[in-house]
Amino acid sequence: MSTVSQPRLHHLALTVTDLESSVEWYGEVFDVHPVMEVPHPGGVGRVLADADKQLMIALHRHDTNDGEPCTETRTGLDHAGFMMPSRADLEQWQDHLEAHGVVRSDQADKPLTQSPIVDEPYASILVFRDRDNIQLELFAPPAQ
Repeated sequence: MSTVSQPRLHHLALTVTDLESSVEWYGEVFDVHPVMEVPHPGGVGRVLADADKQLMIALHRHDTNDGEPCTETRTGLDHAGFMMPSRADLEQWQDHLEAHGVVRSDQADKPLTQSPIVDEPYASILVFRDRDNIQLELFAPPAQ
């Protein structure tokens, strides 16, 4: 059996209904900015990255997209999880998200909502959704 290098996530690619609005929202929320336009048959992708290209998100528009919101109960993306240093960072993100139109709710069950932070034995978790209802999660290590 051969040994292979462990891959690291290079980028997250998401299909969105309104490319320009999503580029603006992801740019404001994650401080990522367009670095490349990627035309493809039937649409276009735009790659967003932070200054040191440690976080890269590719947003895609497809001409055949009927505008239906994302749902994690269908085959495909369930959610994307991002690691944060501490629970205090999650608390700061609650306000940051709210400042960018992501309202606090009992649960993140529709576009631009965020749930309360949940403290599990394995992590503290803040769940929120983008404009297209794509579920995103921020994880922090459990308190020691």
